[in-house]
Amino acid sequence: ACLRLASPADTPTLESHFSSMVTTSHKRGTGLVGVGKKPAAVKAAAAKATKPPRFYAPEDVPKPVYKKNTARPTKLRSSIAPGTVLILLAGRFKGKRVVFLKQLESGLLLVSGPFTVNGVPLRRVAQSYVIATSTKIDISKVSVDAGLNDAFFKAADKKASKEFFEGDAEVTKKELPAEVKAAQKKVDDQLMPLVEKVKDLKGYLATRFTLSKGVYPHTLKF
Repeated sequence: ACLRLASPADTPTLESHFSSMVTTSHKRGTGLVGVGKKPAAVKAAAAKATKPPRFYAPEDVPKPVYKKNTARPTKLRSSIAPGTVLILLAGRFKGKRVVFLKQLESGLLLVSGPFTVNGVPLRRVAQSYVIATSTKIDISKVSVDAGLNDAFFKAADKKASKEFFEGDAEVTKKELPAEVKAAQKKVDDQLMPLVEKVKDLKGYLATRFTLSKGVYPHTLKF
């Protein structure tokens, strides 16, 4: 037998050794990450990475809801119009009948007794706390100052409260500011001729609304 000398091509090199390692790892499905590791250890590490949590969050976890708040003007009820007689349902003057003048920017209603008839001054009320009646007077010629707005009533309340606390402790009567009295007199001077023109309207406004036994409000026609 003759012997064949090994050629340089048959001698293993570093590049061929690395290529064989990559080929073996690809066949096992582990890639280069699996070089030097057992297939079982690689599978365990992959399973641990994708393992679901032990506890799940309940379904009633509140999630923040982002809303874009836009200011919308309060819609006036169809049964309420300037000059409509309203019945107050809450507050200091509940049961009193008042005349609706206009709606303010805040959505509140500007009403007046008039003060000389039933003692209800110029005040703001929410339309959810009034009953609109079918009685109505024409106040188209009544001039309501633009200054009678929400800022006017807030400033008047703040000023009256400040004077009360700064004054003598024995004085319990709260005096209204002069501008409030002037505005009240101006509105009453215009409303009184219109009220006196309608028969029995003055007595109707001066009478407090009440329910007697056996009378139910949902059966009444206001």
